[in-house]
Amino acid sequence: MEFMAPDFGPAMAEIFLACGICVILIADLFVSDRNRDLTFSLALLILIGTAWVSWSIAEPGQVLTFSGSFVADRLSQLLKLFAIVAVFVSFLYSRDYLRDRNILKGEYYVLGLFALLGIMVMTSAYSMLTMYLGLEMMSLALYAMVAFDRKSPVAGEAAMKYFILGAIASGTLLYGISFIYGITGSLQIGEISLAVARGGVNEVSLLIGLAFVLVGIAFKFGAVPFHMWLPDVYHGAPTSVTLFIGTAPKLASIALAFRILVEALGSMAATWEPLLLVMAILSLAIGNIVAIAQTNIKRMLAYSTIGHVGFILLGFVAGSSAGVEAALFYTIVYVLTAAAAFGIVILMSRNGKEADRLDDLKGLGKRSPWFAAMMLLVMVSMIGVPPLAGFYAKWWVLTALVNSGQVWAAVTAVLFSVIGAFYYLRVIRLMYFDDSDATGTPLSGGWLMRTVLSVNALAILALGLFPGGLFEMCARALSG
Repeated sequence: MEFMAPDFGPAMAEIFLACGICVILIADLFVSDRNRDLTFSLALLILIGTAWVSWSIAEPGQVLTFSGSFVADRLSQLLKLFAIVAVFVSFLYSRDYLRDRNILKGEYYVLGLFALLGIMVMTSAYSMLTMYLGLEMMSLALYAMVAFDRKSPVAGEAAMKYFILGAIASGTLLYGISFIYGITGSLQIGEISLAVARGGVNEVSLLIGLAFVLVGIAFKFGAVPFHMWLPDVYHGAPTSVTLFIGTAPKLASIALAFRILVEALGSMAATWEPLLLVMAILSLAIGNIVAIAQTNIKRMLAYSTIGHVGFILLGFVAGSSAGVEAALFYTIVYVLTAAAAFGIVILMSRNGKEADRLDDLKGLGKRSPWFAAMMLLVMVSMIGVPPLAGFYAKWWVLTALVNSGQVWAAVTAVLFSVIGAFYYLRVIRLMYFDDSDATGTPLSGGWLMRTVLSVNALAILALGLFPGGLFEMCARALSG
């Protein structure tokens, strides 16, 4: 049998990033802690180069390579570009925070880039095995990032919880994949879809495999009842790592859900949609209700994430292309919004002290009117008030639900959104109506971070005023 060399072209962005990681590993050996900005600059240049390569090799349609296990299409390109932007912003926001705590090390950027590489592999995976390899590459890097501050026992505890629960979830996902492989005889997404659509397979075994796969997907999203890791990890990890975990990996999660549930097991939608519906409603309920009781802003945003995941899952539950498009749009908007929220938390942390309590927001409107306004945009967008991007994200999900005849699910989502508005409005009240005991300059960060953070927050307003462009990109990405 003649060996056919694979086409490396569609994977050039991943190859470029992998080579860049090797360059940083070598260069960082010769850089002292005082000159660590060189590693930071190299990481940003590599991200810019990866984005350029990803954009330049884009082709219309779907291109398969590596024996059909890797796909280059519009969806993978869109998710890769936004993941690169999220990591770029995360690195920018994190530099001063890490320096203040004497943990500005080259390993931080290496781990972040390895996580990005795993995310990119996941978005282009067209084989269950490739998907799993990308997931593990991302997860292992994230476990290490959570424990990056070795002097913090809270971070170590959070990393251990994340590792143990993540390993269980990964094993569960792999077990489900093995069931599907045994039934269909293939690991490739397209072949699995054909085998399931033709029928004649063992339905009981296929349902068992689907159940295990759903557990893995729900864990990576942080959906109830597999959300237990999220608040502890968000709280225990350094805020710069919380920012990272709360943004780019969400794009990998939606790629995981789309490739497996829609592309591979789309003909079984009548089976998995009710299960997703239960998880979505529970996520909306627990996320929005428990967030009210939080006094730590990172834990509050963790439960807020769980609530937003409920909305994303409802997009899949709608059972239409419009619903999946709305879920993709919602995920991208949430990533941008979460990046701004955690960026402001980092900006308020100064002199090695965390500003992660809600009380730390008191009087921010007087101490820093501009960034209080930016936080106001973030909170109002998360509530879903026009003309912010969060409004259209929720509106299109709700519209897809109503059009599919699931009016009660849409009404339930609206009710829990109203409940969730309480803790977002509480943040606004603390900033503008409560006085703070803090004196002096309340914010850290250099001009570059402040500029990018301002652009980040204003982008949420811009996407709310002109949402059509991004939604059309999401529609084109899912159309092939």
